[in-house]
Amino acid sequence: QLQLVESGGGLVQPGGSLRLSCAASGFTLDYYAIGWFRQAPGKEREGVLCISSSGSITNYADSVKGRFTISRDNAKNTVYLQMNSLKPEDTAVYYCTVEGQIYCSGFSMYDSWGQGTQVTVSS
Repeated sequence: QLQLVESGGGLVQPGGSLRLSCAASGFTLDYYAIGWFRQAPGKEREGVLCISSSGSITNYADSVKGRFTISRDNAKNTVYLQMNSLKPEDTAVYYCTVEGQIYCSGFSMYDSWGQGTQVTVSS
């Protein structure tokens, strides 16, 4: 069974950093594009960043440019979201999902979402 599990969220002060992890089980990430999405209270889920199987990056959210980066470690079967200079408006539940085979699409390929990991930015 294909499964992605998010972790690494928490409470952080404005200006702080967090690194989220997206670990795959039941399959290898090597040939898949993986995207990070987030959903703030009362808002729709939005795309943040995606990384293709070759490492090309697609940024969906202008608000995170220069602050968030995405990377993958195929040996660990994990994709990371490094979040720096966090702002209160980054508060959301963060999800990772398979966007496609090889390329980013902006969508969840299997419409499959895990429980996500909560990120709260507050003083």
